[in-house]
Amino acid sequence: MVNGFPDAEIHEGSGAKLKNPVIFAGFVGAGLVGTIAVDYIINKLNMKEIGFLRSKHLPPSTVFMQGRLRHPFRLYANNDGSICVIICEIIINREGLYTIASTILDWAEKKGSNEIVILDGVASDKHDKKAFCAAEVDLCRVMEEHGIKMIPQGFITGISGGILNECLIRKIHGVTLLAKANDRVPDTLAAVTLIDAINKVYGIKVDTKELKKQKNQIGYELKELSNKYSEHKKIDSNMYM
Repeated sequence: MVNGFPDAEIHEGSGAKLKNPVIFAGFVGAGLVGTIAVDYIINKLNMKEIGFLRSKHLPPSTVFMQGRLRHPFRLYANNDGSICVIICEIIINREGLYTIASTILDWAEKKGSNEIVILDGVASDKHDKKAFCAAEVDLCRVMEEHGIKMIPQGFITGISGGILNECLIRKIHGVTLLAKANDRVPDTLAAVTLIDAINKVYGIKVDTKELKKQKNQIGYELKELSNKYSEHKKIDSNMYM
C-alpha cells in the first residue's frame, strides 16, 4: 500500500449476498463492446451495486451519470445472487494488470464462483453478427453446441488476458466471448451479438431490442472513452485475433 492506496482490493457493501455466481465481466476494448454489453445487462436485470475495486493502478478518474459520481470499477449482482457482473469504464495501467486480475479471482473463488465470462470485441472493419469463444476444451464444446465457434488462433492481452491466464492455474473456469467490432466508435451491434450469445448459453433472457435502438445515443455518450481507447491502442493493443 502506497500513501493509503492498496495494490488492489475489493470493497463490498453490507448487502452483498452471492450464491456460487456466474460472473460476466466487461472492460474497455474494441468498440467498447464489453462495457456496453455489461452495462445493458445491469440495467435490464435491475442488478444492484455490491462493491467496487480500489487500486493504485487505476488512473485518478471517476465516472458520473446524471450528475451522480460512481466508482469506475464496480461489481453488481442480481436479486438471488446467482449472477454477478464486473464493469470497468477506464483503461487500467499495464503494470497493475496481474495484481488486479489476481484480486478479482481471489474474490470470485471466495464467493464460490466456478466460471467467469469475459465479454470483448475484436477490432475489425465490419461486424458480422457472429460470436466466437476461447476457453478450455470442455467449455469450448459447450459453446459450440450453442452455435458459437472457437477462435482457431490468436492471443488476448490486457486485463482480459490477465484474468484468463489466472483461470488456467485455478479451479475457476475462464471463457471469453468475442465479436468483431469497429474499434473507432462504440459498437452497439457487436454488444447485442454478445448478449444474444449469453442468452443462448446461460438462459438469462435479456431483451436486446432497446440496445439496437440506442446506437446514436451510446455513440455520443461514450465518444470520449472510445477516443481514449483508440489513443491507448496505438501504444499497447488490447487484443489480436
